[in-house]
Formats: sequence, structure tokens, C-alpha cells
Amino acid sequence: MLTITRKLEFDAGHRIPDHKSQCRNLHGHRYTLEITLTGEVITAEGNSDNGMIMDFSDVKAIAKEHLVDVWDHAFLVYDKDIAVKEFLASLPNHKTVVIDRIPTVENLAAVAFGILKAAFKDRYGTGLHLHKLVLHETPNCWAEILED
Repeated sequence: MLTITRKLEFDAGHRIPDHKSQCRNLHGHRYTLEITLTGEVITAEGNSDNGMIMDFSDVKAIAKEHLVDVWDHAFLVYDKDIAVKEFLASLPNHKTVVIDRIPTVENLAAVAFGILKAAFKDRYGTGLHLHKLVLHETPNCWAEILED
């Protein structure tokens, strides 16, 4: 199987409400996102993408539109974390992203995978699809999710 991978970074805040340690406090991370795609290599003479699974600049543009620009410099909050949701709502023009689960790196990776899986699905009729997503919360801690 031939794959390509594009790495992007973004900054976001979160908290793990019931965590036994400091992660229960509001804090942020410099996240690193690795998007791995697979599909047939494009073979169309004269096509800008000839010889590629997908142009890396297009991978970046799609990921930014659907996920990175949405989450960058946002606070990612669990929809049942009422106190933090109310606090963030009190801040004028605050960038908040509400998700349906606690924003651990595992859960964020799963949410990101679902968003990007739909965004990349068979863009060119070549079977292009998201194969793997890696989300680094820190340089030493990350979650990986593979397609089923």
C-alpha cells in the first residue's frame, strides 16, 4: 500500500474535567496533526497531480478548511462541561468548539478522523481516503487512529 502523509500544527485549549491531576485545569497545547492518505496514483498526462496520490498543498487546504482553521486558537470543550461552556460564552467573540466527548487526545483524534474522513473521501475517483490520523498533544504523547 502506498500512502502519503502531511503534517500540520495548531494551538488549542482544553481541559479534562474529572482528571486526577493538573489536566482538570484550563490549559493549551501545540497540537501536531499527521494525515495519512491512500489511493491510486493519478496518471493523467498534463494534470498538475499526475504521479501523485494527492498534491500536498491540496491536503493542507482541505485539512485547514475542515479542521485546522476551525480548531486553531479555539477552546475545545466537552458539551457536558457546563461551567466552562458558560464561562467561555461570557467572553465576547471567543472561539469555542463544543464536542460531544471529553477532549482527551484519544477523543480529539477520533473526532478529527471522522471530520477528515468525510472531507477526503474519494476526491478524484481514485479511491482516495484517509488511512491514518496521528494527533500529538505534546512531542511525547499522541493518539493514532487507523481506518477500519
